[in-house]
Amino acid sequence: MKIWLVGATQMAMDYVKVLDALQLDFIAIGRNKQNAQLFTEKTGHPIVSGGLQTYLECKPELPTHAIVAVGVDQLTNVTRQLLHYGVKKILIEKPGGLTLEEIQLTEKLSLELNAEVFVGYNRRFYSSALKAKEIIAEDGGVSSFHFEFTEWSHVVEKVDKPVEIKLNWFLANSTHVVDLAFFLGGKPLNMHSLTSGKLSWHQPAIFAGAGKTDSGALFSYNANWIAPGRWAIEVMTTKHRLVFKPLEQLQIQEIGSVKQDFVEIDDELDKQFKPGLYLQTRNFLTNNIVEFCTLEEQLKNLETTYLTILNIQK
Repeated sequence: MKIWLVGATQMAMDYVKVLDALQLDFIAIGRNKQNAQLFTEKTGHPIVSGGLQTYLECKPELPTHAIVAVGVDQLTNVTRQLLHYGVKKILIEKPGGLTLEEIQLTEKLSLELNAEVFVGYNRRFYSSALKAKEIIAEDGGVSSFHFEFTEWSHVVEKVDKPVEIKLNWFLANSTHVVDLAFFLGGKPLNMHSLTSGKLSWHQPAIFAGAGKTDSGALFSYNANWIAPGRWAIEVMTTKHRLVFKPLEQLQIQEIGSVKQDFVEIDDELDKQFKPGLYLQTRNFLTNNIVEFCTLEEQLKNLETTYLTILNIQK
């Protein structure tokens, strides 16, 4: 197994911690010398600086797997460079690109080159989510669910990020919640959405909607980025209400009771590493990709679900 880790971000450093625990060697590739120095100081690993394109010009041996943990605005460029070079298995950080057009181009290229590209929605691998899937299966499936993806706009507006990322903040960040909700409850067959309000850096700012999934579950959602709130998911079966608030924890309510109790979960990996990242990384590297969001799936999600939530016509 030959692994490339592209990026010197905090997320890249989180991957290093997992790769070290898995006792796997890798080559880290960064762009900015200052960030590369910080990467080495924090992880103890050397990193090739100067950018991926410069490294590729040296004609290195192809890796079996590549992990792309660069900034969101660089995901498309780096992933396409890897694809053109011949890399066949790539895990890229969510959301896989900043726009519909970027993801379309990358997905088309991956199909042409017969490569597998997966989008890293690590919350699919939370201990809370895995436990909830067990309970859902035992109960016979999801009957309905509700989720909220309110962002703290007063915090986000002060974050040092490129304008393009903030303009696409729903896709770049909020889809963590949306992806997990539909991962648990099924893919939307139809949905209706309403939006209103705007911020100086994002439009819309208030969201509400409802629909039905391919599993027969009804769902609803809301978010208000100019009011208090938080990320949350509630999943209902015929026997239980499962509450993710925060997403890392799972509470359960039995039918006939108003009491909610925390479910005991084996979350040692989520405490030791960035939550969900250990299992996500290990599964990717061992080709256990059943639970992953493929780039093709991400494109469909964007075209059929995310643009609907944003009330944007294709």
